[in-house]
Amino acid sequence: MIGAVDIGGTKIAVGMVDDDGRVLSRAECPTDAERGYGEALARIENMLRAAATAADAELTGIGIGCTGPVDPFTGEIGEVNFFPAWRGHNPMADMARIFGVQVAMENDADASTLAEAAWGAGKDKKRLIYVTVGTGIGVGLVLDGQLYRGVDGAHPEIGHCVIDASGPPCLCGFHGCWESLAAGPAMVAWMEGNMPKDYPHRDHLTAKRICELAQKGDELACQAADREARYLGLGIANLVTLFTPDAIVLGGSVMKSAVLFLEEIRRTVCRCCRYVPYEKAELTLASLGEDANLIGAARVWHHRFNRKGGHRA
Repeated sequence: MIGAVDIGGTKIAVGMVDDDGRVLSRAECPTDAERGYGEALARIENMLRAAATAADAELTGIGIGCTGPVDPFTGEIGEVNFFPAWRGHNPMADMARIFGVQVAMENDADASTLAEAAWGAGKDKKRLIYVTVGTGIGVGLVLDGQLYRGVDGAHPEIGHCVIDASGPPCLCGFHGCWESLAAGPAMVAWMEGNMPKDYPHRDHLTAKRICELAQKGDELACQAADREARYLGLGIANLVTLFTPDAIVLGGSVMKSAVLFLEEIRRTVCRCCRYVPYEKAELTLASLGEDANLIGAARVWHHRFNRKGGHRA
């Protein structure tokens, strides 16, 4: 029974996950990064203990998926935009000390990639790319059962490849990177920059709200959704051209409104990827539902410690 921890820019979720990827109990809270790493660690500990009690289970290991950059081998948090003051802290080592079990950690996109490859829409795919679109854009790759890593085990930050060099600035140093144009906050920023003063829905805008308005026919929200689909399509077309994968699995909170985007994404891939066999690259939605990130965190442990069909990474 694996304790799963998902550390995101907005919320932290924990749960107990069995060997078949089923979440038996869960809890979550806001990240509240400004309250400090130590306070967040204490909340994670308390939620994990409560989740284990609720599942009537004993922890045998802990897997962590954390928004990056993180070092998957040392467990240290890097320069994460959402909680910069946490840099250098080590949830992997701290969880091992607190609970006395083996702990593994990966970038959250890699964690979800491993879960979809083992238990979800990417099962049995030799060349799989997972794209999560939410507060940011994360991309993970599994090639022949192995998670792709860069030098020193680094996670390639594909969400920060440039799509439009005249686009908005990003903290990564680029202008117009994919994340700055197509993540959830980018939809909100575009709406706020283009809405008239009398726009009736200007308060409490989120990407989710924009998508809801678009599906109801709101003209400005439809323009935002069309823009989102265009930039998502360009990024995914680049992935098809670069890697010619068997499948690309799309997940994350923004992709819950995939009906607004998929048609344009597919048109863009068809139009722009003619030098590769793009028609053999399956484009599908993530299949693990609301608990995908927790299932991914648990799969990190299996993958690292070669249990239940995992591979040493």
